[in-house]
Amino acid sequence: MAPHRLPVPPPEALRKPLSIPDRLLLGPGPSNLAPRVLEAGGLQMIGHMSKEMSQIMEEIKQGIQYVFQTRNRITLAVSGSGHCALEVALFNLLEPGDSFLVGVNGIWGQRAVDIGERLGARVHPMIKDPGGHYTLQEVEEGLAQHKPVLLFLTHGESSSGVMQPLDGYGDLCHRYQCLLLVDSVASLGGAPIYMDHQGIDVLYSGSQKILNSPPGTALISFSDKAKQKFDARKTKPFSFLMDLQWLANLWGCDGKPRMYHHTTPVIGLYSLRESLALIVERGLEESWQLHREATAYLHGRLQELGLQLFVRDPAIRLPTVTTVAVPAGYDWRDIVSYIVDHFGIEITGGLGPSVGKVLRIGLLGCNATRENVDRVTEALKEALQHCSRNKL
Repeated sequence: MAPHRLPVPPPEALRKPLSIPDRLLLGPGPSNLAPRVLEAGGLQMIGHMSKEMSQIMEEIKQGIQYVFQTRNRITLAVSGSGHCALEVALFNLLEPGDSFLVGVNGIWGQRAVDIGERLGARVHPMIKDPGGHYTLQEVEEGLAQHKPVLLFLTHGESSSGVMQPLDGYGDLCHRYQCLLLVDSVASLGGAPIYMDHQGIDVLYSGSQKILNSPPGTALISFSDKAKQKFDARKTKPFSFLMDLQWLANLWGCDGKPRMYHHTTPVIGLYSLRESLALIVERGLEESWQLHREATAYLHGRLQELGLQLFVRDPAIRLPTVTTVAVPAGYDWRDIVSYIVDHFGIEITGGLGPSVGKVLRIGLLGCNATRENVDRVTEALKEALQHCSRNKL
């Protein structure tokens, strides 16, 4: 039989070399890669089930335990973004009909509600305007009313710039036989978090923010209480890929011989291992201080420009992602476009409920320097002078 002529020609774009602009990423993530992490991404592949890869995975687990401040046995990295880690948590802990209480003070709570509804849970959102957080009293009222099996809170709400307090919330949940699930994607490494001490049952984060690693791997840990909830399931998790029993085995968390489940992103795990090594070498406390000081300097420079910080209470401002109220009369898109076109710096506007209300500036990991603050604030100053302003 004569071969058919190919109806789809080779794309001309792929005959050209790959071209990537030189950018300083000062949005809410992803961040620029640390040089050592970038180098790790160029190493050669090895087998995902090899003994050498098992050793790298073990080192990653230990690094996650350190940055989470936990001794949880079930601690691992998910093959996917922070969204994927959220789904791993919810797919394994919720069954149809379970009561699920969600703090919705930004986009990440909205996403948790969406996933919970897809799973058939009885979802109870506690809705606040962007910039708000939850007090212990408010959470207790929700626990008493809805009797949930799980509470979701976002530690670092990157869409609004709020840092949710966590002390006392785990103990409160446990008094009501409820588990506590916390999103730390935008805060891990930049703000203190103590998983075991704060009674957090499931904690997850991402690789692409303070860790300065490529997107595509996410960190997660389950307490013994959370594992007991999983073990008591009456139904299988909806996703095979995200089934905790399989993931725990793949990552050597169950004391049994590792079995093939899926092909892990080997190169991404090299990078994650080096990201964790860098924060181990620096030390968590020094990393927290670095972000606190750099962001305090940023706040001062922004206020010198006459700009208003969106989160009014300094005690709950996220020390990694700063939200600035869009100045009256300006279109945030003009400001963002001017800065990237003229300075090669990426900042962003709002996300979800904060769209049109804020500009977001991230100082994440190795990008959290006074030099970068000076660069972005000078760019912002020039953008405000050159961007057209609506006459109100």
